[in-house]
Amino acid sequence: MKKLPIGVQNYKKIKEGNYTYIDKTKYILDLISSEAPIFLSRPRRFGKSLTISTLYYLFKGEKDLFKGTYIYDKWEFKEYPVIRINLLDVATDNVERMKESLTKIIKLEGKRNGIEITETDYKFAFNELIIKLSKKERVVILVDEYEKPILDNINNKEKAEKYREILRDFYVSIKSKDEYIKFVFMTGITKFTKTGVFSALNNLNDISLNKKYAQMLGYTQEELESNFKEHIKETAIEMNMEEKELLKNLKMYYNGFSFDGENSVYNPFSILRFFNEMEFQNYWFESGSPSFLYEYIKGKKIRYEDLVKYPVSELDFSTREIEEANASIFFTQAGYLTFKGIKRLGLRKKYILDYPNIEVKNSFSKIILEANYGIRETEQIETTIYERIYEKDIEGIIKEIKRIISAIPYNLHKKEESYYHSLIYTILASAGLNVTAEELTNLGRSDIVIEFEDVIYIMEIKIDKSAKKALNQIKEMKYYEKYKGKEIYIIGININSEKRNIDEYKIEKI
Repeated sequence: MKKLPIGVQNYKKIKEGNYTYIDKTKYILDLISSEAPIFLSRPRRFGKSLTISTLYYLFKGEKDLFKGTYIYDKWEFKEYPVIRINLLDVATDNVERMKESLTKIIKLEGKRNGIEITETDYKFAFNELIIKLSKKERVVILVDEYEKPILDNINNKEKAEKYREILRDFYVSIKSKDEYIKFVFMTGITKFTKTGVFSALNNLNDISLNKKYAQMLGYTQEELESNFKEHIKETAIEMNMEEKELLKNLKMYYNGFSFDGENSVYNPFSILRFFNEMEFQNYWFESGSPSFLYEYIKGKKIRYEDLVKYPVSELDFSTREIEEANASIFFTQAGYLTFKGIKRLGLRKKYILDYPNIEVKNSFSKIILEANYGIRETEQIETTIYERIYEKDIEGIIKEIKRIISAIPYNLHKKEESYYHSLIYTILASAGLNVTAEELTNLGRSDIVIEFEDVIYIMEIKIDKSAKKALNQIKEMKYYEKYKGKEIYIIGININSEKRNIDEYKIEKI
C-alpha cells in the first residue's frame, strides 16, 4: 500500500518516496503548452504548492520523475531556468522588513541558480535576476501565496494597502520583462482585482473560475475511488462499515468544494488525514486559523443567512480588494463557502453559495455561535444534540435549542423570522448534523431539513403565529414528498418575539 503524502508538497519526494500521487499533469500540459501567464486561486491545503513543485521539475527537465503520468510522452522536458518564489517566506511585521525580505528571496534565488544579484532594492533585484537568468533560455517564474502579506493584515486596511503597493511594484517586473520570460504561474487564496496587486500585470490569464480547470486541484470522486482502493478497504474494515456506506459518508463529510457550480472535489488534506486516522474529524478546518476567523466574524456580525442569501457573480470576486469585499466573497475564496449551483438570468449567471460539506458547516457554525452569540459550550451542545437525534428524541432537541437561545443576551435578538431560522440552523449545524436550510422542493422551500441515517426531520419556523400554522405549511406544500420511503418527522415551531424564544412546537410523523 502506498504511503499517504500528508503535508508533503514536493513532487520529487512524492514520486521517489512511494507516496500516493493523483495525476493532474493533463491539466498542466494544457497550461504550459499555451505559454500564457497563468493565475489560479484556491483555498489553503488544496495542492497549490504541489502544483508549483510539479511545474518546477517539469521545467527543470527531470523526465524520469514523470514516468507513468499523462504528460510523460507529450512534453519536451527541456531544462529552463526557474525562478521560484514563495511569499510565505516574506516578513510582514513592517514595511521595511517586507522590502528587505523580498530582496533576500531574490538574492537566494540567484544564488540557487549560480548568479550573484548586486541590486539591493527588491524591484531592481527581481529585474536583474530575470535578465541574468535568461542569457541561455527564457525564464520560468513560479509564485506561490502571492498575496500572503495582505492576508496577514486583512483586519488592518491601512497596512494591507501599503503591502499591496509594494507587491504591485514587485510584480510589474513580470510584465515589463516579458521578452525574457517563457512561462508564468502564480497562485494564492484570493483572486486578484484589476486595480490591486496586478493592476500593471493585466496579461495574466485567470483560470480560477474556468470550468475547464474546476477539478484541476482537489480529488474527484473517481480519483478517490481509484487511487485509494486499499485505504478504503482497510478503513471500512477498521470502522466496521460497508465500503459503500463509507464512501457515502466520505462524500457527505468531505466532498462538495466546487469552483464552477457544477463539478465538485474533495479537499486532499482532509482525505489524507482521514485515511491516516480512520475517524471522521474536521481536519482541514482545524488546520487553519480559527482565531482570525473568530475576530472577522465577530467584527462583521456574520450570520449564516447573510452569507448565502444572495447569489454572486464572477465580477463580484474582482471588483473589490479582499479586505473590503463582502464576507460571502471572502469566505468563498477561503473555502468556507462554495458554489452549490448556478442561477441563470438570461445571458448572465450567478453562483448560489453554501457550505461545502459537514466538516466546514460544523466547525464554522461553532465559531459563529461563539463570536456572534457568546455561546462557548459548543462541544457540549454538539454532544447533547447528537445524542438526542441518535435517539430520535425530538422534544429533547427542541429543549436544548430553547436552552441555548435563552443564554443569548436580549440585545442580540431580532424580531425577524430569518434571524431565528439562521440561529436554529447554526445550532443544529454546530452539532455536526447533515442539515440544510431553505431546501428546495417543487412547491417551495422548507426552512430546515435534517437527514440522519434513514430518518428525515423537516422544520418550519414562524414568529408570533402558531406551531400549528407552521406544521400545516409543511403539509400543504408537501415538503416531505421528495423523501418518501424514509421515516419522516415534521416539526412546526413558533417563536414568541417578546419572550425571545420558542414558546410552542408540534411534532407529527408522516
